[in-house]
Amino acid sequence: MSQTPHSTLHAELEAALRETQADWQRRLSAIQADRRRQRGPLDPDFAEQAVERENDATLDALDARGRQELEAVEAALGRLAAGSYGRCVQCEEAIDPERLRARPTSSRCIACASAQANSTRA
Repeated sequence: MSQTPHSTLHAELEAALRETQADWQRRLSAIQADRRRQRGPLDPDFAEQAVERENDATLDALDARGRQELEAVEAALGRLAAGSYGRCVQCEEAIDPERLRARPTSSRCIACASAQANSTRA
């Protein structure tokens, strides 16, 4: 059975999504290891401890952002498995393949994504 351009694109993007998923899982594991101080205890110097604790806020922000990204990747993989990948979750029109190549986690077409962005600014 030969692949259609549509299925070839989906296979290409699925591979990219799985690679991104694995990358985020590695990053999040490293962040969690840093947060649990698995690479060593706090420095005995109180001034150095203050710096290390300030870094905790940065690690928390990176963790939150990473979890959002991972969630978007997993949602896209779920749409692929369900057969709805490449269709806008709002209007159900096809999402431009170039948009999917640029941002494989896209769940909305440009028109719906723009409308949503404009409504959140208002």
